[in-house]
Amino acid sequence: MEDSNQTASGRFILLGLSNVPYLQVIFFIVFLIMYIITLSGNVLLFLVVRANPKLHTPMYFFLSNLSMIDICFSSTIVPKILINTLSEDRSISFVGCALQMYFHLALGATECIILAVMAYDRFAAICRPLHYQTIINKKMCLSLASLSWGVGFGNASIHVPLTFQLPFCKSHHVNHFFCEMPPFFRLSCKDTRPNEIAMNIAAQIIVLCAFLLTLVSYVYIISSIFKIHSSQGREKAFSTCASHLTVVSLYYGTIIFMYLKPHSIYSETDKAVSILYTGVTPMLNPIIYSMRNKDVKDTIKMKLSRQSNH
Repeated sequence: MEDSNQTASGRFILLGLSNVPYLQVIFFIVFLIMYIITLSGNVLLFLVVRANPKLHTPMYFFLSNLSMIDICFSSTIVPKILINTLSEDRSISFVGCALQMYFHLALGATECIILAVMAYDRFAAICRPLHYQTIINKKMCLSLASLSWGVGFGNASIHVPLTFQLPFCKSHHVNHFFCEMPPFFRLSCKDTRPNEIAMNIAAQIIVLCAFLLTLVSYVYIISSIFKIHSSQGREKAFSTCASHLTVVSLYYGTIIFMYLKPHSIYSETDKAVSILYTGVTPMLNPIIYSMRNKDVKDTIKMKLSRQSNH
């Protein structure tokens, strides 16, 4: 009776990560630390880029977009996880769940494309240095950023309504810690193959194309790096590429794992995999891409010294 009442009232129960009290505390602390680092790192990067005119370049323009995506992406998911981890009431309203799924899907797809755009920007800078200003001009930057956000939110505007048109008559218990499409397909008593096919096609077009563009860009970048005569220059370039590719591979890999397989083989492992792209990647992005950058560190030191002098 309780199940039917809550289903009728349009609420879902997010089962979360664990029901063991001490594990709940551990998960809460871990997610809270990740969220604080994510917000701090990305907000700091965003402010640093705005504060230093030297950083008003295409690369940092795209990094600012990535920071904004990561702030919103993490804030869409993690606060609700923190509440549900320690709360006895793990329910979420129909509308709240739909909004969470919408922004998660939209921002996730946007990040995929922005990562590919960033790789293309590095390709143009390293492989076409003489034509870089012509290729990646202000108009191109705005166009690529607009395309990334437009495709991401357009994709979500198609799939989320299709998902919530399904009748969820099997259960209202979602075997996940946030509202994501694959676990929801298991709740429907209707054939969800059309939804799965639509989701897989979108994932292949957006994720695989973005990943391939990134990969091709880095093949050209690495081949150009081999032509650098200075061993120190090669090591520095390879270090940057390795860091970038590690995060990109982690992000794309987990997204592909979640969205390019039948919902029938959805397992407990998938919840753990989701943590990587909802919590870990947004936290690592500002560190991997920028905090090791000399211009960023110099800007932070300059601002701190000015504050201390005042």
